[in-house]
Amino acid sequence: MTPRFQPDDTLYKRRNTLKVEYVPDDIVGRDNEIEEYEAALQPIINGEYPDNIFIYGKTGVGKTAVTNFLLNELQESAKHFEVDLSVITLNCDGLSTSYQAAISLVNNLREPEHHIAETGHPQSKVYRLLWDELNNLSGTVIIVLDEIDHITDDTFLYQITRADNNGYIDNIQLGLIGISNDSTFREQLDAKVQSSLCETEISFPPYGTKELQKVLEQRADIAFHQSALEDGVIPLCAALGRQDGGDARRAITLLRKAGDLARTENADSVTTDHVERAQEKLEAQQSMDIMRDLTEHEQLTLYALTTLAAEDATPARSRIVYQRYKELCEFQGRDPRTARRMRSFLSDFEILNLTLSHIEHRGQDGGTYREHEINRDIATVVDALQTIISEIGAHRSIIEYLPDSGEEFAAM
Repeated sequence: MTPRFQPDDTLYKRRNTLKVEYVPDDIVGRDNEIEEYEAALQPIINGEYPDNIFIYGKTGVGKTAVTNFLLNELQESAKHFEVDLSVITLNCDGLSTSYQAAISLVNNLREPEHHIAETGHPQSKVYRLLWDELNNLSGTVIIVLDEIDHITDDTFLYQITRADNNGYIDNIQLGLIGISNDSTFREQLDAKVQSSLCETEISFPPYGTKELQKVLEQRADIAFHQSALEDGVIPLCAALGRQDGGDARRAITLLRKAGDLARTENADSVTTDHVERAQEKLEAQQSMDIMRDLTEHEQLTLYALTTLAAEDATPARSRIVYQRYKELCEFQGRDPRTARRMRSFLSDFEILNLTLSHIEHRGQDGGTYREHEINRDIATVVDALQTIISEIGAHRSIIEYLPDSGEEFAAM
């Protein structure tokens, strides 16, 4: 029997280089930021005490990629010049407290069989263990805290940035690199922590269209066979990436999705049509993620508007949406939010591109009112709201859009 899955290298040479995790041999589109970063790291090779560095910018602007690239180069240089250097990386996603961060760093420095439990230790003991582990090292030690803004209190950062001054470490030269997607994070820090952590600050602005095009051209040269892409593919991916806030990760993902779509269709090359259809799929998935992350009453508001859309009763005035929202809440004994609060949800939905709204004028009588409609197909919204629908029941208007027949109830 012929195997169902066959190797296919018609378009791709190295598809994995279009994954987020891939770090290229050279970084393009970030010359100014790399120059600043190199200057901040140079003291390490000179045998001098390193500055603490704070890196900030939106998701997908190259912060982590540039950091990994330069630290790899730094470690190679350290070997060449016999500089004693250790780099420790800790991703703070999921670490909401200083206590959790300190324990994670201790365990990062230990062999798995000597890890400590994540709870049950006095804070003073955790930090004592941390200083002991750091003092077991030598030379220069760089601690990289990626997504540092997930840590919601200052204790850990205060302790780390002042460990030398407070006499907790005596065998190493300790430097900290903090990476944040939130440019306001440093402003929320205690003044002492801010002055210590942000000795050198480097901002990564969103990529422009030309910079994104350079990034995509570099990846395409590695990932695809020559002539696998039509001429307009890279410029279109770059332009769409710029519209999405200059996010290089999203632009690269778009290129990969377009390539996958072309491969699925056994196309000879990737075309702009593949890019446009891949963009539609990415936008749909992004909308699904946004809708699933809404709060309970935000989802109920969107659910109310969706039931009206299913009844062909949209665009609908705010008071009509509120009436349906109240019915959904009261059916399951939930206390509805105020009409003003629900209107704020609708305004947020418009910003998120989930809905459309416009102002209608009453004519000679004067006055205006706002009407709303969903900006996604009904089936997509119903799919995204499956959890809340299963909790309160399926409104009769959306039964046909459910994968299985849900519990039907009549609007009151």
